[in-house]
Amino acid sequence: MFATAKWTREPWQGSFVRDREMDAGTVARQFKMTRPAVSQHLSVLREAGLVDERRVGSKRLYVVRAEAFDELVEFIEGFWGSRLRRLKQAAEAAERIKAKK
Repeated sequence: MFATAKWTREPWQGSFVRDREMDAGTVARQFKMTRPAVSQHLSVLREAGLVDERRVGSKRLYVVRAEAFDELVEFIEGFWGSRLRRLKQAAEAAERIKAKK
């Protein structure tokens, strides 16, 4: 979960083409970040299981694991879903009471 906490990691899923691997230098150029900084973020995402890494010679190629993000969304919805429904119901009830006045 903490792997997605950094703001710089948030847009990465959209920037990775799900079926296209990229090296850290390519990602760095897209975000105007240094390659070492990107490599550090990619390492955290890889350890969290959100990206796959494949070595080709001296390069490391990364690609998003779409199913991992699906699992993350499922976890978040499972954790927050019922709480958000209750919050919505409470807000709607408050609106109905307010409208009656």
